Amino acid sequence: MYVALQAGACGFLLKDVTPEHLIDAVRLVKSGDANLAPSITRRLVERYAARPVRPSQRSDLETLTDRESEVLRWMARGLGNQEIAEKLFVSEATVKTHVAHILKLGAGNRVQAVIAAYESGMVPLGS
Repeated sequence: MYVALQAGACGFLLKDVTPEHLIDAVRLVKSGDANLAPSITRRLVERYAARPVRPSQRSDLETLTDRESEVLRWMARGLGNQEIAEKLFVSEATVKTHVAHILKLGAGNRVQAVIAAYESGMVPLGS
């Protein structure tokens, strides 16, 4: 799973997923979000949060605006674009613009951006 996510996978489901959840997950990933089985999210975060922070990674994240940082923190909590938009009282299109800028910092997808947020300490483990 870790290798697949590093290679750019946008999600991971367990083999006991229901057909309905599988369909929802495909739709979610197609819309630009990521989907991880809740039971593996904590293990994923713990593994990547324990890794040392690369100086370039920290400086890249420091270039984010306050709003982009806030979007990234909500992403790290597992929220999709529409949910983030509702939390921040902005349009989903605005959130998508922020996500696009975050991804331009070198993350291949949302999962990798969230991993970078945890690795850098921007999002503390357990939050």
